[in-house]
Amino acid sequence: MRQALAEATKASDLGEVPIGCVIVQDERVIAKGHNLTESLKDATAHAEMMAITSASSTLESRYLTDVTLYVTIEPCPMCAGAIVLARIPRLVFGAYDIKAGACGTLYNITEDKRLNHQVHVVGGVMDTDCAALVQRYFKGMRP
Repeated sequence: MRQALAEATKASDLGEVPIGCVIVQDERVIAKGHNLTESLKDATAHAEMMAITSASSTLESRYLTDVTLYVTIEPCPMCAGAIVLARIPRLVFGAYDIKAGACGTLYNITEDKRLNHQVHVVGGVMDTDCAALVQRYFKGMRP
């Protein structure tokens, strides 16, 4: 999660919402990502999406069946759906997202038995650190 926080800091330095993600295989980081929605003018350029694209390229597969995805904030519905579609078996996230969380808070896309893949989810890892980064970002935007 510390490496995901480092990615979130990169996003913050770019004026992006500070969310970071890393994907690990066999205890080695194979992909990193951070929010780039403002920089790329792309609503889909979330940290998880950037990391999943990178990992798929690295492994030359759309299925990421033996990795763990670490992200600083609970994934939104789009990212949760991408995690399911990529067949990622394990998700670890930091802070819960009461406004858009789709891995247990508002929705539970990653563990929905109606879908063709379920993800083992662990939430709340380093949640105070992860939440503080986002809170500082939004506090700085207010007058």
